Parts: sequence; structure tokens; C-alpha cells
Amino acid sequence: MLKSTRREFFSSMVDGLHGAALASLLGSDLFTATAFADSQIFDLTAKPTHFKPRAMAVIHLFMNGGPSQVDLFDPKPTLKRLAGTVPSRELSFAISNSKDAGTLMPSPFEFKPAGKSGLEISSALPHLSECVDDIAVIRSMYGEHPNHEPALFLMHSGRTIASRPSIGSWVSYGLGTHNQNLPAYVVLDDPKGLPINGISNWQSAWLPPIYQGTRFRSEGPPVLNLEPRHEIPTPLVVAERNLVRRLDEAHRKHRPYQPELDARISSYELAARMQLAASDALDLNRESDATREAYGLNEPATASYGKRCLMARRLVERGVRFVQLYIENQIFDSHSDLQSSLNYACGKTDKPIAALLKDLKQRGLLDSTLVIWGGEFGRLPMSQGTGKVAGRDHGPSGFSVWLAGGGTKGGTVYGATDDIGFKAVENRVSVHDFHATILHLLGLDARDLVLERHGLKERLTDQFPARVVSEVLS
Repeated sequence: MLKSTRREFFSSMVDGLHGAALASLLGSDLFTATAFADSQIFDLTAKPTHFKPRAMAVIHLFMNGGPSQVDLFDPKPTLKRLAGTVPSRELSFAISNSKDAGTLMPSPFEFKPAGKSGLEISSALPHLSECVDDIAVIRSMYGEHPNHEPALFLMHSGRTIASRPSIGSWVSYGLGTHNQNLPAYVVLDDPKGLPINGISNWQSAWLPPIYQGTRFRSEGPPVLNLEPRHEIPTPLVVAERNLVRRLDEAHRKHRPYQPELDARISSYELAARMQLAASDALDLNRESDATREAYGLNEPATASYGKRCLMARRLVERGVRFVQLYIENQIFDSHSDLQSSLNYACGKTDKPIAALLKDLKQRGLLDSTLVIWGGEFGRLPMSQGTGKVAGRDHGPSGFSVWLAGGGTKGGTVYGATDDIGFKAVENRVSVHDFHATILHLLGLDARDLVLERHGLKERLTDQFPARVVSEVLS
């Protein structure tokens, strides 16, 4: 019998522990891959909801930069009375650069009741004022961070950090899509440039890549390299695709549970089906002159955003589950010349958005389509800088968003900020509450929409408490 020293005994035991730990870490990839793959299938086929949904699709109108609540949706007469006075210490400390701190600044825009509901809305949004009876405004949203990058991550993924799945990816994961010829999650970003955080805003992160957003261009071909360079006879195209499909399946059979491989194969197959479907869905020439005029396609200021709004309607009409629109980089980031800045931003978006709501309603699609409007935060009720060129700094403590259609209660205002519009004080709504409400309208319970990862049940709302804002539901 061989004898070992005490040192040798503990050394060999540690090696064994290392081996056991390594085997555990690699287990899902190597030893149990087949069993795991058999129990969990990642695809875009339509999946059952947790309960009866109110909405079947979402159009997310993301307003880059942080729209000012006190200038658009949250009238504050007290600001007029206190105009030019020194803000509180708490408010003064909220500005990013103390040298820019000014005084309390009322809105240069007028608020008037509109519609049968009498919902007050800014004169900066004359077209949306015609639709107030279809929107539910939440005036008591609050975030966690005053900087764009973390605030964007929070609004899209539920955390202020990178590398977490976006809400569109979670919806695609939970529901799939009814139209297998188009992506479940489509992004229509602005031709002038990507928003802050770029493509990370619609990432799938550690969800399988098949659920990430697919960018469609609004200028030129919607998807690059979608059409073949040379005309090929149909029988030859069919034979080629069948051969590639068999080769893909043979390759995948020996590599179970490889999400990136599955996503590549699925993307290739989807691209083949999209050659006809995408071109049809985004062919705006099929729309009437009256519709094109309503969306502002004939006006330089509104043409670009109007085109994307019309694309969004055509996509949800064809069964796309989640469509996300972005506007020119940080267009609502009104650090200076507030009135001019907001007139420019609203001038580009107000008419197309109102046209979208009216068009969806006229076609009977608004009841089944949830439209969401909002940015990553709001603005402060004090001036940044002085004089006529003063603007507003970032204000995450209280801001406004609105929802329309898809089971929401139109003509509704919920929650409130304080007397000057600085922070949410009544019926406060967190981003997690907001996400839980969106999922609820789609028939999903935020606590039950999970992906098991490293022993944790990951959620869009993470481990934070989240409630459905039932007060804005019909």
C-alpha cells in the first residue's frame, strides 16, 4: 500500500474538486446538451399566453433624449407663479453641472383641455391633441439614473447595465410570432444615425440570438443583400434551399443546444422567406395618396418619421409582434433653446404619430395593438443656462409616458409629480411596473416569463417587485 503525505492528500483532493466544478460548469454544453435541447426548444412559433391577452402586437415609439414632461403632458401652473425664483437645494443638486443651474422656468407652451375627456396637452402637440381620448398618460414615471446610457438600458431591459435582453426580445421569446415570413421583433431606426447605446438597445443578450431585434431600413432596400444578384429559375431555387436545409439539419444534429448555430440557420431560412414578405410589407407605394398625406410623407419635416410609422402599421398588420421606432439621435435632449428644440422634435413626430393612431383605429387594429410613447427620462423644471436660449437638464425622478390601444383606457391621466414637476409623488410607477403592465396586456405574467440561467430564473423585471398599473387598463 502506497503511503501519501498530508500535503499530497490535500493536493489530490483539491484536484478532484476542481474537476467536479469544471464538469458542473460544462455540463449543459457537453454532457447534458442533448437532454437540455430536448426539453427546451427556442424558435419563433406562436406560443400560448399565460392568460387572455388584450393586445397582440406592440409599436414602441421611443423618443430619444428624454422629452420634457412639464412642456408636453404635465401642466404646472405653479411654475408660472414661481418663475425666476431660486430652486430648492434638492433640485439644484439634480443638475449635472452646477454652473449651469438657473431658476425655476415655466413652459413656453400653453396647455389646453382636448377631446371629450378634457385631457390637458401642450400646444407643441396639435395633432396628438386630436387623439387624447385614445391615450392613457402616466405622469408619475420615475427612473434610477440621470445619464442617457444607463437610463436607456433601464427603459429597454429593466436594468441600468449592459448585456441584458431588451423588452422586444423578451416578448419574442415569450410569444413567438404568427407570421413566420417576417421577424417577430423589428427595429426601424433613424437613417441619420443610431441612438445612444446603438444596437444594444434591441439586443437579446443571453436569450438565444433568434430573439434579437432585426433592423429594417426605411431608405433603400429594407434588408441588405436580401435579393439574389442574378435571376435564378424557381425550381433551382427550391432545390438549392432544400439541399441547404438538409445539410443544416445534419450539421445541427451533431451539435445540440447551440443557440448561435440555431439562430444562424433560422436567420438564413427566414431571409429566404422574407424575399417576398418584407418587400410586400414595406412597399408604401401601395398606400393611397390620402394615407401618405396623413402620415406627412409629402413634407420634408415629417417624411422620414412618417414613413417609419406607416411601415410599423403595415408590419403589425402582417403579424409582426414587436416594432420599435427610434428618432434622430437625442432629438428630445433639450439642454438649450428649449422652445426651438421642442418645436423641432415635435414637428417631426407629432403629425405621423397622430396619423398612426387614427389609421390603426380606422382599420380596427388599435384594439389589438399597444402603442407606447416615451423616452428614457424627462427634464428638470429649472432652467439650464440663462436667457432665451436656456434649456432643461435630465430629470429621471418624474416624467411622463403614454399608452394607447391594446386594452388601455383612453382619455386617462394616472399619477402625478409634485407642484413643479420635479419628482413623482402620487401613484409612482417604476420602469419595472411599466414593463409588467406591457407584458400583462400581451397576456404574459412578468413573474412567470422566465429563462433559467446559471441556477437563476431570469426575468425582464429581474428580482425587483413589479405591479401591473391596472388603473390605465380598460
